Amino acid sequence: MSARDLHYSGLVEIGQRIQKREVSSVEATQAQLDRIASLDGRLKSYAHVMAASALQQAEVADAEIAAGAARGPLHGVPIAVKDLCWTKDAPTAAGMTIYRDNRPSEDATVVARLKAAGAIILGKLQLTEGAYADHHPQIEPPRNPWSEALWSGASSSGSGVATAAGLCYGSLGSDTGGSIRFPSAANGITGLKPTWGRVSRYGVFELAATLDHIGPMARSAVDCGAMLGAIAGADLKDPTAVPVPVPNYLANLSGSLRGVRIGIDRRWTSEGVDAASARALLEALGVVTALGAEIHEVFFPDPTDVITDWFPLCGVETAVAHEATYPSRKPEYGPGLAGLIDLGLQQSGKDYQKIVLRREAFKGMVRALFEKVDLLAVPAQTFAAPTLDKMATLGENPELITGLLRFSCPFDMTGSPTITLPGGFTESGGPVAFQFVGRHLDEARLVAAGDAFQRVTDWHRRHPSLL
Repeated sequence: MSARDLHYSGLVEIGQRIQKREVSSVEATQAQLDRIASLDGRLKSYAHVMAASALQQAEVADAEIAAGAARGPLHGVPIAVKDLCWTKDAPTAAGMTIYRDNRPSEDATVVARLKAAGAIILGKLQLTEGAYADHHPQIEPPRNPWSEALWSGASSSGSGVATAAGLCYGSLGSDTGGSIRFPSAANGITGLKPTWGRVSRYGVFELAATLDHIGPMARSAVDCGAMLGAIAGADLKDPTAVPVPVPNYLANLSGSLRGVRIGIDRRWTSEGVDAASARALLEALGVVTALGAEIHEVFFPDPTDVITDWFPLCGVETAVAHEATYPSRKPEYGPGLAGLIDLGLQQSGKDYQKIVLRREAFKGMVRALFEKVDLLAVPAQTFAAPTLDKMATLGENPELITGLLRFSCPFDMTGSPTITLPGGFTESGGPVAFQFVGRHLDEARLVAAGDAFQRVTDWHRRHPSLL
């Protein structure tokens, strides 16, 4: 099989072939660049393609592998990163026109670590403005490869589209209110949101510092585990990065879930949830039960307040992140991001402290829940595969916003790790997903659970019909 036929291979799979010298990193990289050139004019997933540096990196990788110096599962593998991660050899715009010519003097820690693992950086992936809800009015949003009528997710839209369309073998996304999970679900890929602090945020453009999570998006749980293993860990440049050892996420993957306690709050995960999302979760529970998991009925603490609080909290932190350019350059901002910052600027110190206290109480209740179970099973969102027309009404429909955030932003408020897994399709052919949520720093269990599910299902192996 030639490199041109491998665009839907798994990341670990293509890495093994490159490291066995069955295909070269240069061949795989050139094939990806050719595919980007062929398809991305329509899909709009890349903000900036780094063809020359990618091929140079691939040549180095091939030489190192030929000399017997393979660095690990990512060595020689072409991937891409969300365009809020600093790159010293390419612009980092963060989806904003203000920063279209911004050239950082160094790589973000996550980019440096991917390079140290031998990964090939194909380019920078498009995102919503400042990683919030909407793309800047002057930037054309990425298009869902399953159907141009479907939403591609926010804010890691380019990461979701490129990974699903075979324009990279894996990507980095970020999640502040759901932005690894939304595009993973929308595009039918696997996304891993790590524990807050598991991955350094140094050199990643902030949306909201205490809510931002950086994590991998790929075609399988194993591929996400390989990427997380490369980027996780303490960082002297980011004192909030947790200084605990990083496990080998690819070790001890048995395919069994015997004895794993999976909690579900059937009322919370079913009320107001559409048929496709409910069916995907129910069928997934059947699969994991057959693999040995124990299903436990639980009561999830009411997230209503933290979902409401997410907006002003995010607004306050975003106002801090943008104080150098907002409001001084307000006319250059799109209405969505500007509105969020304005909301933050309206909050009093007393308002903010009340939010902090409610958040800490909620975190404690969720932490206590994980004394009884190892994982939680929840939908990705209340409605599967939303259309662009439906999402265009988001700003006018509070119920739609709440439905979108119901199963995502609570776990940004707690900092809990989650894995989003493809679990089916709607009647019209749009991807459907569900999530496992884990206790803090237990990403290894999420990878193992995702891998076990994906060994006996094929949702993650289905791909959009593209040339």
